[in-house]
Amino acid sequence: MPTRSDLATRAAALAAAGTPFVWATVVRAERPTSAKPGDSALVLSDGELDGFVGGECAEATVRAQALEALTTGDTRMVRITPLLDMGQEPGVVVVHNSCLSGGTLDVFLEPSRPLPVVVVYGQAPIAAALVRADRVFGQQIRLLSSPDDPFPVGTVGVVVASHGNDEPTVLTRALQAGIGYVGLVASRVRGPAVLDALDVDDDIRKQVHTPAGFDIGARTPAEVALSILAEIVSTQHESPDDARLLVREPADEVTSRDPVCGMTVAAVDTSPHVDGPDGTIYFCGTGCRTAYLDDPAAYPL
Repeated sequence: MPTRSDLATRAAALAAAGTPFVWATVVRAERPTSAKPGDSALVLSDGELDGFVGGECAEATVRAQALEALTTGDTRMVRITPLLDMGQEPGVVVVHNSCLSGGTLDVFLEPSRPLPVVVVYGQAPIAAALVRADRVFGQQIRLLSSPDDPFPVGTVGVVVASHGNDEPTVLTRALQAGIGYVGLVASRVRGPAVLDALDVDDDIRKQVHTPAGFDIGARTPAEVALSILAEIVSTQHESPDDARLLVREPADEVTSRDPVCGMTVAAVDTSPHVDGPDGTIYFCGTGCRTAYLDDPAAYPL
């Protein structure tokens, strides 16, 4: 079992690589649970769980809750308990776990999602100023080397600052990809002329911001870069669904119901499961999976 130091090292590597994960930490445990305060694990977006936060059923609940937290980006405190009459507490998600060995666990889930990516195309001074702002205001700024290079996963904005070079190609690709913010650094005269030449529908063409950035009276490249990043932030707040670009979306639902015990479990390959003619059935643990396989008719879906 990895130590907390091992998990911290892996968490740092995941964060550096832009891989989303959830840090799960047991903060309270009532006997006779096997987990103890301070036990922790990392949960990845595919449901992989590295570490220890309790037995098989507690782990299933942590996995399901972690994937939900990862899609929202919000921290959450989860209380896993066998008690049916456990009252609600503000700020705590209470999950009834019939498999738990008798105690109650409080587990704090802290999602870590990669910073949104802003792609810049061009070698103009404004493009260079944008690249220098990498991570300063909460965005990864990536320079697009070629107009045909793919946009990185998690791209929420594309800024073209190339002074005429390959502008239609990059703008069209960004619009067709559905990028939340597409900006063109150009004058109020030249910008509309570039947009008129784009081979896209008018309603899509109107989505391009040109001149890119808020009108803050910017004069220097750094000030223009600041105005552009501020405009990108404002569009992200207007469209919170853009956050979905940062995390792998599950094929169907994040969670499913174990037909044997009724628990909510993560609908991912790392959960015990059975592939049937009507789809995949997920279980909290191998015990419930075995019980189902022994007599599927006893557990209607």
